[in-house]
Amino acid sequence: RFCLPLVLASLPTMATGEEIIPALQDSWGDFWLFRFFVNAAGYASIVVPGFLLIKYFKRKNYLETGRGICFPVIKSCVFGSEVKAAHQDDGSLPLRAEPTESSTARQVFKLLFCAAGLQASYLTWGVLQERVMTRTYGATETDPGEKFKDSQFLVFMNRILAFTVAGLYCALTKQPRHGAPMYKYSFASLSNILSSWCQYEALKYISFPTQVLAKASKVIPVMMMGKLVSRKSYEYWEYLTAALISVGVSMFLLSSAPNRTVSTVTTFSGIVLLAGYIIFDSFTSNWQDALFTYKMSPVQMMFGVNVFSCLFTVGSLLEQGALLESLHFMARHSEFTAHAVLLSVCSACGQLFIFYTINQFGAAVFTIIMTLRQAFAILLSCLIYGHTVTVVGGLGIAVVFVALFLRVYARSRMKKRSKKLPPGETPVQKV
Repeated sequence: RFCLPLVLASLPTMATGEEIIPALQDSWGDFWLFRFFVNAAGYASIVVPGFLLIKYFKRKNYLETGRGICFPVIKSCVFGSEVKAAHQDDGSLPLRAEPTESSTARQVFKLLFCAAGLQASYLTWGVLQERVMTRTYGATETDPGEKFKDSQFLVFMNRILAFTVAGLYCALTKQPRHGAPMYKYSFASLSNILSSWCQYEALKYISFPTQVLAKASKVIPVMMMGKLVSRKSYEYWEYLTAALISVGVSMFLLSSAPNRTVSTVTTFSGIVLLAGYIIFDSFTSNWQDALFTYKMSPVQMMFGVNVFSCLFTVGSLLEQGALLESLHFMARHSEFTAHAVLLSVCSACGQLFIFYTINQFGAAVFTIIMTLRQAFAILLSCLIYGHTVTVVGGLGIAVVFVALFLRVYARSRMKKRSKKLPPGETPVQKV
């Protein structure tokens, strides 16, 4: 009975030959793999009954036989109310609004506003994320304090505020008539929750700069899957930039600083969690791309996904008894309460800035702003939390971001060229 927990807790140690991380010494129940399965069981307790109900209503042909006060709700959740629309060009967001007789100064002001909003939201979010997951609260001269361990509660905090903001936005502004079956949002919601959870948990085992570079290298597995599964073709510059990114990330990961502490060592657990983040996040974007074939706005997507995210996370937290425990932690540490609330505010505002920036200036400008944000996030993390980066590691970071900027530039050139192609010719598919 005690052997399995001990084996699970020792997996990262056996894989890396390092000492057991302090986060794993408290109890085997704190090991991330155990918590992952417990959380998944909580989600399954909601997903499985919901799946059975959906199958039942479809088998009974409820659209024709259903009656009563619950009919509109069941119809909206299971069947939807509208046929699919034509798929938009970018697959995920509405076409960018072209500026109409707007002065250059006004456009520059809008661009600076978007850039400042994105940088402030996500840089603050990154700094707070690392603070909450890697530092203690309530430390005194005699008491070392305690760490907050439940990543799922932080995910719940982020989603409940995003749900509120999106709901208010949809209520106060005109939106397209919604037609997608509500249950379809649950797939993107589940993968989004798991990707966010992996992202928070990974910070217990790896440094924040490593996590940022791993996100930047997400294009590599996406290209590999596209080549193997969808038989997609890519241009030479896409292979070149992917190779540069892999070289840069390898330089950073293989470089070592003499005073690097255990808390910043890239462990096996951290690598697995980062891989989980990339896999779940890739599924989320692809599923949302499919959902946008229905007539909906990005904010409606944000609302629908977060409805299920709140349902899944609060259900799992209540089943585990972790919701009250986390609320008690908030009551004991007012500083953590402020950090958790600000973390949620930054996450929700950041999503709105994303929609507004892409709508006003397009995806290329947005990508440049967010790439700069990743570079600033690494710099801030090193300055605030004392992460040491060697010369080789710094060169690796520089190579990654040069490759990312080359990718944005090449893609914008390809888009301009594709617009000039004669009818019947189509450009090569790109990631």
